[in-house]
Amino acid sequence: MDADYLAFHPDPSVPKFMLPPGAVDAHCHVFGPARDFPFAPERKYTPVDAPKEKLFALRDHLGLARNVIVQATCHGRDNSAMVDAMAAANGRARGVAIVGEEISDDDLVALDRAGVRAVRFNFVKRLVDATPKDTYRRIAERVVRLGWHIVVYFEAADLQPLVPFLTSLPGVIVVDHMGRPDVAAGVQGAGFQGFLRLMDANPDIWVKATCPERLTVAGPPYDDVIPFGRTLVERYPSRVIWGTDWPHPNMKSHMPDDGALVDVVARIAPTPALQQALLVDNPMRLYWPEVAG
Repeated sequence: MDADYLAFHPDPSVPKFMLPPGAVDAHCHVFGPARDFPFAPERKYTPVDAPKEKLFALRDHLGLARNVIVQATCHGRDNSAMVDAMAAANGRARGVAIVGEEISDDDLVALDRAGVRAVRFNFVKRLVDATPKDTYRRIAERVVRLGWHIVVYFEAADLQPLVPFLTSLPGVIVVDHMGRPDVAAGVQGAGFQGFLRLMDANPDIWVKATCPERLTVAGPPYDDVIPFGRTLVERYPSRVIWGTDWPHPNMKSHMPDDGALVDVVARIAPTPALQQALLVDNPMRLYWPEVAG
């Protein structure tokens, strides 16, 4: 693990907020173990090992039912650790892959059969080298034929130049981590208001109300981030999902208590109906449509 990064919380609390039955952690990761699933040579960071056994133990500890495991850049285009975790989850995990244009149709079908339901495009410059947008567009056109959607990760400052590209993509687009707003600017800030206009104009764009620990300026209990999450949950109740982001790679300021992150849900989704949509109904429609009906 990189020396300036923190390891995940060793003893998370039991949440005070009781999750609804069937709640989904729709954004989490598995890393390694490196001896079995080596990290990519081109990675920008090296995380602590965070194997599937730890993820599933956390799932049960927090009272969650399912996981959506998102491929992170430290494993590059080798989705083996994620696929291995899905196989061990007995249907209780789905995946978001990273793939290159060179992937064959047969390999895409194999990922689909393993439980992958989306591909991730990353525009965060500190995490990845640039990929041409036309390459991403060609990948998108292939994966939507499998019924997959597109997950996109970007910094708020980079949103406006990306808008024409994002709105040209086929199918459902899910934006990571609230679009990473500038929390110091407040919900009325130009960046977040621009993101809301994008969502207002494009009903196929969804958002993850995740990562107060990454976005906060004030620190726990993330009072400064709550208005952003609540705005998204209340304004787009059928297009918002939530996840822990465990094991919280690249955290330097503090390592969040995952039990406390669950308790944030009650503050951004203050009614049972909003909680049910955020935690159960919406992620099930995206990742387990055969169960959701």
